[in-house]
Amino acid sequence: MKVSRKDGSIVERRFEEEEGREAFRHTTAHILAQAVKRLYPDTQCAIGPAIENGFYYDFAFSFPLLPEHLQALESEMKKIVKESLPLQRVEVSRKEALELMEQKGESYKIELIEELPEDAIISLYRQGEYVDLCAGPHVSNTCMIKAFKLTSIAGAYWRGNEKNKMLTRIYGTSFPKQNDLNEYLQQVEEAKLRDHRKLGKELGLFALLEEGPGFPFFLPKGMVLKNLLIDYWRKLHTREGYVEISSPMMLNRELWETSGHWDHYRENMYTTVIDETDFAIKPMNCPGGMLVYKMQPHSYRELPIRMGELGLVHRHEKSGQLHGLMRVRCFTQDDAHIFMTKEQITKEIKGVVRLIDEVYTKFGFKYHVELSTRPENSIGSDEDWELATRGLQEALDEMQMSYVVNEGDGAFYGPKIDFHLEDSIGRTWQCGTIQLDFQLPQRFQAEYIGADGEKHQPIMIHRVVFGSIERFIGILIEHYAGKFPVWLAPVQAKILLVSDQYEEYAKQVIKKLQQAGIRAELDNRNEKLGYKIREAQMDKVPYMLIIGQKEREEGKVSLRSRDEGDLGILDLETFIKKIEGENG
Repeated sequence: MKVSRKDGSIVERRFEEEEGREAFRHTTAHILAQAVKRLYPDTQCAIGPAIENGFYYDFAFSFPLLPEHLQALESEMKKIVKESLPLQRVEVSRKEALELMEQKGESYKIELIEELPEDAIISLYRQGEYVDLCAGPHVSNTCMIKAFKLTSIAGAYWRGNEKNKMLTRIYGTSFPKQNDLNEYLQQVEEAKLRDHRKLGKELGLFALLEEGPGFPFFLPKGMVLKNLLIDYWRKLHTREGYVEISSPMMLNRELWETSGHWDHYRENMYTTVIDETDFAIKPMNCPGGMLVYKMQPHSYRELPIRMGELGLVHRHEKSGQLHGLMRVRCFTQDDAHIFMTKEQITKEIKGVVRLIDEVYTKFGFKYHVELSTRPENSIGSDEDWELATRGLQEALDEMQMSYVVNEGDGAFYGPKIDFHLEDSIGRTWQCGTIQLDFQLPQRFQAEYIGADGEKHQPIMIHRVVFGSIERFIGILIEHYAGKFPVWLAPVQAKILLVSDQYEEYAKQVIKKLQQAGIRAELDNRNEKLGYKIREAQMDKVPYMLIIGQKEREEGKVSLRSRDEGDLGILDLETFIKKIEGENG
């Protein structure tokens, strides 16, 4: 399909390409805006970009827009598609653009135009009677938008500022083929069933309370899950030669000025005053790691030093951006900082990549890799950035790992490698990251004595595997739909009694299971067996051990699987060995 770019050039692009997909969905947003203006002419249009998996457009309606209005809008959009309206790019002066939008009464467009320089050349896009202030990109004709769906309505402050007027945001998505749209909508419905907020509540894993927006409460079963992940993390890092530290949650302003966070990240930090000195609750663990490194002199013979930290960090997120465990205000970051020489860069990065690959493979994730380069607000010399970026690139190339270069999306102190997981229903999540940093050791004047007896500055790797343990748990809940593998299940086996006369034998069984390290619970409620089985299934417990007269007489249990149903009667030792095998 032909795509009109922001610079006015026309190129051929497929929907599978990012540029083609953006143009396709941005055009759908314009078709939505045209439909709105046809049906509700006094509505004012704000902005309507393409976003991941779809698009949105913000409007100022003169009435409350309800979900039932979406069907009428979709019908009008279909008419616009059938009209095969060409999208024509027109360049005008700032004055002409203002006059046009004043005629149309589009105050939000006027505000955007007034912020542009007096001599600016402004692009407009016309389709039929509808004209919009827009840079593009767009496809060439409305007839190309074959399949679309308006999915939801939300409130959105103009320009994201809560001091501005609340607008109505209409979300939607579009695809070249109806089958692709149907498949996507099915995935959305499946995602609703897997929603970690819903399952987290049903399974008793965590709670989100009004008393602490963005600050999750982990419940007993959720803590079992969290600790299992932490135990696994510690086991791997001990094997790989990491030492573990813990740095304070709050440190003074001078530290954050030295690290650069006070200037570059302050709006996301919680601050306070203690003894007339400014302090900040840490949004990141790395400055504390730098202080630990500097507590004693180091020789090149000690390097690399691999220093891990499971640190609780706090970041101020806007209330509208909070989302279950996926976007919170405090979380446990599974950080590690590696201090090394320049010669060790490639080897250490390759070691981290292998570690991350091992973890994601264990959980059944596929993933893709992005290399993010220097952003505009960076610190440090061109030479350091070039060396750091080349170090990451060489490691990926030597491992023959495919990756996409993400220009300008690195951290302010260094380039990074990001790992994007694909879950069981095809969604992607950014979790692991490897960031190469020349700047922080320099800002903190970190040193080591080289083989030449002189002082040198170490190179630093920042890296996470889970990213945020809280967010990773949210991803796992949705990936497994709450049906955790046996080794990760908070309750691995539930003992169900046919009647309470078998409770004494059941207590013997549960004692043996717990002695073998198996997480088991006893359901001794005065309920029918069928009800207890359904409850255990709803709790997604991997195994149910049913105990009645026969099982007590033979000293055995009847085994029922969450996934396979009835597995017959067997002795307890056989079941214990089965669980031990599945625990890995």
